[in-house]
Amino acid sequence: MKPPSALLVNNKPFYYPDFTEDLHYELEVVLKIGKNGRHIQPEFASGYYSEIALGIDFTARDIQQQCKEKGHPWEIAKGFDGSAVLSPFVSIEEVNHQAIEFELKKNGESVQRGNTKDLIFTFEDIIVYASRFFKLQMGDLIYTGTPAGVGPVTIGDKLEGFLHTQAEVKHLLSCEIK
Repeated sequence: MKPPSALLVNNKPFYYPDFTEDLHYELEVVLKIGKNGRHIQPEFASGYYSEIALGIDFTARDIQQQCKEKGHPWEIAKGFDGSAVLSPFVSIEEVNHQAIEFELKKNGESVQRGNTKDLIFTFEDIIVYASRFFKLQMGDLIYTGTPAGVGPVTIGDKLEGFLHTQAEVKHLLSCEIK
């Protein structure tokens, strides 16, 4: 769960927070909920999203570890201002939604490559599960999980996200660490 102030859009720069010394990126496919729903049944879940984006879920690992050691919740390690970078959305029709390829480059080098066919839980599973506890509302965003390759960033790094559509590879996301 992240507050609205966590969203960072329009390829704005990300400012490295002064409260952490161990900040990590996690590239994820993001679902945009298109209608309200609670206790959504599996056979209807695919009708609750029609757009996806790429997102970087930043985590202050040192803060996360401190909170875990104390038995505290660790939202402050993931929900701080600007911690949810978000690309523009594309229609689900533009991609093979059963097998969406995506990639993150750090300073021009590929560091994460993923495919949604490898997700532990499908988009529909995530929607069904979340809607048991929260009423999903139009415009809600669900970051769906990250592939291997999560790692640290430092000031000066440039992160770029790519989404493979049926027609092309789209450069959707660019985030410079300041």
